[in-house]
Amino acid sequence: MTMLGSLIRFGRRQLHTIVSKDIIKPSSPTPSHLKTFNLSIIDQAMVNTFIPFVTFYPNTGLHPSSHDKTLTLKKSLSETLTKYYPFAGRHAKVAPTFVDCNDHGAEFLEASIDSTLSDFLKNSLHRDLDQFFPHGLVNERSNRPPHDDDLQSNGVIPLAVQINHFECGGVAVAMSLSHKLADGSSFTHFLKDWAKTTQFCSREQKHALLPNDNDDPKFIPLEHTNKNFKGLSLGSDECVTKSFTFPNAKINELKLKIKAMSEESGQPITNPTRVEVLTWLLYKSAVTAAAKNDSGSDFKPIGVCHQINIRGRLMEKLPEKSIGNLFMIIDIVSEMKPESFISEFRKQKMKLQGLPNIQTALGYLSGIPLEEVQRGIDSVYLCSSLCGYSAYEIDFGWGKPVKATMAGDLRKNSFIMMDAPDRDGIEVLVCLGKRDLAVVQSDPELLAFC
Repeated sequence: MTMLGSLIRFGRRQLHTIVSKDIIKPSSPTPSHLKTFNLSIIDQAMVNTFIPFVTFYPNTGLHPSSHDKTLTLKKSLSETLTKYYPFAGRHAKVAPTFVDCNDHGAEFLEASIDSTLSDFLKNSLHRDLDQFFPHGLVNERSNRPPHDDDLQSNGVIPLAVQINHFECGGVAVAMSLSHKLADGSSFTHFLKDWAKTTQFCSREQKHALLPNDNDDPKFIPLEHTNKNFKGLSLGSDECVTKSFTFPNAKINELKLKIKAMSEESGQPITNPTRVEVLTWLLYKSAVTAAAKNDSGSDFKPIGVCHQINIRGRLMEKLPEKSIGNLFMIIDIVSEMKPESFISEFRKQKMKLQGLPNIQTALGYLSGIPLEEVQRGIDSVYLCSSLCGYSAYEIDFGWGKPVKATMAGDLRKNSFIMMDAPDRDGIEVLVCLGKRDLAVVQSDPELLAFC
């Protein structure tokens, strides 16, 4: 069977073999006054699932063996968990309100992959990424198989990592992190800190400097609240995720096109951002596909919900390395014309900058029934951006990754934007129903900018 055939038939034949399992505990105990970490209303509202992120590193022949890499990664993870102590704790399986920071540790699995890294990246589909994650912890498939060891008997283990060794010596570092504790900004900060600490612990880099204590992650202390809400739902409808890459040169062409269209309308848009123009393009393409395939579906799109990082937008700014779900969702409901859409996008973003501090933001959200939020999200496309988080700077001492991305099927009718390799553009993961995706991936207007 060819490598391509193996990958196409991934559902029938696993390409990985688990070779070891371990629990990694923090190198130092968590102080008694930090043993309970209360979850915010945003944390409690998040889907009860995991964020699956993976980075791929080629074998350059200049770095430690697979065995040495694994030993160093275990040691450095233990050191890193001392600062990210909630990640080594446990939280309730249903409607958690706090994390018990008991130092019980994170899971650490090691796997061998029946492929070379280059063959995998060349021939694989998005769904083939799922194999790199422990216990299938990718988005909604967050429950362990019944025959697995009952490692969650005392609650959910927030963090699980799997180190995947390719035949060629390349490595894939996969991390599944509970969405109840963290957002995109949080997990990229964790990965970068773990990578820096790995460089310090490496035998080949004895003189590397341990990350500066002044740059430690910030966990914001909050009063205990209980919304008694199981969390927003990703939905269970069948969907497919596909990656689209928009190079910088093409995005600039799209910006020029939108500027020209807006000037003709008499509502000129100045300096449109990459995220603004791509959100409009994706929304337009998806709505067109939904209309073409309309056959009585319950989903009638009325707009876009965009997740906005609020750390630097509040009047009283939060530290950049604040850990948790620190974003708010803005609604973009407008005409399909780009000038109307982008103007409304900017208007909604400006409203966030009028919020004084995190306490005000959380207080505002506490007055909104979360069931109402669910109904609203179910009728829109959901978009979020991880651009600018420097995922391609995550260096464990083996060089920068050749690919960094998320796995699993996303929420149906959603888009996630990330930096493309070498920062040449934006990679977008698009999750839609099969019929809608078939129309989108043949949309000539969208493909003109890929």
